[in-house]
Amino acid sequence: MRTAIFSILATATLTTQSALPSDALHSKRALLGWDEAYSKAEASLAKLSSSEKIGIVTGVGWMKGPCVGNTTPASSIGYPSLCLQDGPLGIRYVKGVTAFSAGIHAASTWDRDLIHERGSFMGNEAKQLGVNVQLGPAAGALGKFAKGGRNWEGFGADPYLQGIAMAETIKGMQESGVQATAKHWTVNEQERNRDTMSSNVGDRVLRELYNWPFADAVKADVASVMCSYNKVNSTWACESDFVMNKMLKEELGFKGYVMSDWNAQHTTTGSANGGMDMTMPGSDFNEGSYFWGPQLQSAVNNGQVQQSRVDDMVKRILASWYLVGQDKGYPATSFDSWNVGQKTITGNHFTNVRSMARDGIVLLKNEGASLPLKAPKSVAVIGLDSIVNPRGANACVDRGCNEGTLIMGWGSGSVEISNLVAPLDAIKAQGQKDGTTVTSSPNDNAQQGASAAQNAEVAVVCINANAGEGYITVEGNAGDRNDLNAWHNGNALVEAVAKVNKKTVVVVHSVGPILMESWIENPNVVAVVWAGLPGQESGNGLVDILYGAASPSGKLPYTIAKKESDYGTTIAPGDDSNWDLFIDYRRFDRDNIEPRFEFGFGLSYTNFTYADLAISGAPTAGPATGDIAPGGHVDLWETVATVTAEITNSGGVEGAEVPQLYIGYPAGSGTPPKQLRGFNKFKLAAGASSTATFELRRRDLSIWKDGEWVVPSGEFTVNVGASSRDIRLEGKITV
Repeated sequence: MRTAIFSILATATLTTQSALPSDALHSKRALLGWDEAYSKAEASLAKLSSSEKIGIVTGVGWMKGPCVGNTTPASSIGYPSLCLQDGPLGIRYVKGVTAFSAGIHAASTWDRDLIHERGSFMGNEAKQLGVNVQLGPAAGALGKFAKGGRNWEGFGADPYLQGIAMAETIKGMQESGVQATAKHWTVNEQERNRDTMSSNVGDRVLRELYNWPFADAVKADVASVMCSYNKVNSTWACESDFVMNKMLKEELGFKGYVMSDWNAQHTTTGSANGGMDMTMPGSDFNEGSYFWGPQLQSAVNNGQVQQSRVDDMVKRILASWYLVGQDKGYPATSFDSWNVGQKTITGNHFTNVRSMARDGIVLLKNEGASLPLKAPKSVAVIGLDSIVNPRGANACVDRGCNEGTLIMGWGSGSVEISNLVAPLDAIKAQGQKDGTTVTSSPNDNAQQGASAAQNAEVAVVCINANAGEGYITVEGNAGDRNDLNAWHNGNALVEAVAKVNKKTVVVVHSVGPILMESWIENPNVVAVVWAGLPGQESGNGLVDILYGAASPSGKLPYTIAKKESDYGTTIAPGDDSNWDLFIDYRRFDRDNIEPRFEFGFGLSYTNFTYADLAISGAPTAGPATGDIAPGGHVDLWETVATVTAEITNSGGVEGAEVPQLYIGYPAGSGTPPKQLRGFNKFKLAAGASSTATFELRRRDLSIWKDGEWVVPSGEFTVNVGASSRDIRLEGKITV
C-alpha cells in the first residue's frame, strides 16, 4: 500500500472501550460456509438501491474516514461503513496496540500453532478497535530478490512455507471475526518502479511459485485479496482479466472480493470488467479523480460495464462480511488514523510475541558451546541496535528510520510501538539476577565498541539491516536495500570488537539475509544469533536464548549467501522478464553453490537423530480432474502419500526440532533438485522420541503443464532432514 506522509496531529488519550462485553470481544466465531454467506448476500442485494451498491464497492476517499480505507454504509440492510486498516503485523496508526513479530520472523519459528495464535490475537485486536478488514497477511513479495523491500512482511522465500503460514494466519484472524486480506496479488517482488513496471512471468512459474501460497489462502476461505501495483505480462494487475478472473476466481475458486491496493486502479471499465470488486481508497491522495463512484454508475448506464458485474462485486463483499459474522454485533470503529491516539487493548497478546521472539531466533554459530551464557562476571552490550531509539520508538513516521533496535521494517506494514524491551534492557535485568556487571556502548562507533568490550568476559554486538516500502527513503535506501551489508558499518563494528574480545557474540536483527564473510569465520566470534524482526518483546526473547531458558529452535526461511551474486537475481530498473523456478535454495542446489547458511538451517543446544523412514501410498500419474472449490481442484488437496520418520532428542537438554520434507521430482520434470513439501515442529525432552508425519497432497507432487496440474510419472525422491542441505533420510515414491 502507498500512503501519504503526514505529521501526527495529536496524541490525545482515547480510552473508550467497546460496548461489547469482554467475552464477546475475545470469543472465536464459527465461520459460515460460503453457500450460506452467499444466500444472505443474495437476499440483501435485492434490497439495495443502485447508489448503495456503488457505495459498497467504492472507497470514500483518502483521509475521508477514520481508517486508511472506508466505504459508504447501506442503511437499507444495516450495513456499516467498512473500516479497512493495515496491516500484516498489527493495527497501524493506533497507540497501545501490540507490535507483533513480523511475518518473516513468524516464518522462522516454523510453528503452525504459534502462527495461528498470532493471527488470532491480531484479529482480536482488530475486532476490539472496530476494524472490519485487516490488510494482511502478505505472501507477495515471495522473496525473488534478497534485497526486496517488503520481503519481511511475508513468510520467506519458499511458497510451501509461505502457504502454510498464510493459511494459519488467515484462519486465526477470521475466527476472531476480522476479514483477512491476502496480498499482494501477484508477482509484486520489488519496490523500485513498482507503480509502472511489468512482471513478465510464464504460466508455470506463476502457478508453482508465486500463486502457490495464495491457493492456500483461498483454501483457508480468505475474505479478500489485494491486487498489486505492478503490471503482469503488460497489463495492470488490478485491470487484468487473466490475473483476477482466470487465475484467482476460476482456477483457485476464490469466493471473496478483490480490492485494489491504494491507488493501484487505472481505469473505470478495465478494472471492473477485469474482475476487481472494490476500489481503495476511492480518490487518490492528491484529491484526484474517482475511477468508480459516479463514473462506475455512468459506465453501467452506458453499457460499458454490465449491472450483473456490479451485483457480483456487491455479493462478494457482502458474502465476506456475513462469512465472518460481522452482521451480528460487531464493534464500531473507535479510532482515528489521522489523529493517532491511545487505545486500551485487552488480552495478554504479548505472550505470543515473546514466544515468537524466542522461537524464531536462529542460532547460526556456537563454537565450543559458548552459549548459553552461565552468569558471566561481566558483559559488554554494543551497538545502536541494542537500545530503543533515543528519540523515541515512534519518532519516525511509519518507522521510516533505522535508529535503535530493529523490530520491524518500515512502511504501511508497520505499527506504533509501545512497551518495547530492547536487548540492553533485558540483558541488564538478567545481569541483576546473576550479579553480572553490564557495560554498554549504545552506538555504532567501532572504536568505542572495542573500548567497552576489551575487558568484558563476553561482548554482545547488536547489528541490523533494514528495508521497507518505497514511498519512504531511509539512509539512501528507497524501499529495497541497496546492498546486503549490515547497516551503519556493522561489519567494522563486529571486527573491532572481535579483535579485542575472544568471546564475541553477534546478534543480528534483519529484514533478510546479510553478508557476513568478513567476520563469520573469526575464531573470536564464538556465536551468531539471528534474531530477525521479533516485535516488542525483542530483548526478552533474546535473553531466553542467550541464557538458556529455552534451546534455540528457529530455522532460516531463506538462504544466507556468501556473496550477493549467488542469488542470481537483481532488482530490475524497469520491466522484468527474468523469472524462473530457481529462486533461493532452488538455485543454490541446481548450480551447486555453497551457501553460508542454507534454507531451513538452525542450531540447537541439544542434538537430534533421525531414523526409520517409512513411506505409504502414491498418487496416480496424470492431471487433477476434481471440481473447483476454494483452493482449486478438490483432488489437489487430497492426501496421496504419507511419510513418517522417528526423531529423537539425543542430547542433554529439552529442545524443539523442525524435521523438513523435500521432494525431488522425476527426471525431465524441469523442476529444482528438491522442494520443501512438509515440516513438523515438536518439543522433546532429553532422550525422548516422536514420530514426524508428513502428509503429501496431490498438489505437492504436481507440476503445471499444458494448462493444468499434472503428477508426472517416474520416481520421486523423498528427503527428510534438518535443513535443505542436511538430509538425514532418503526414500522413493514411484508413480
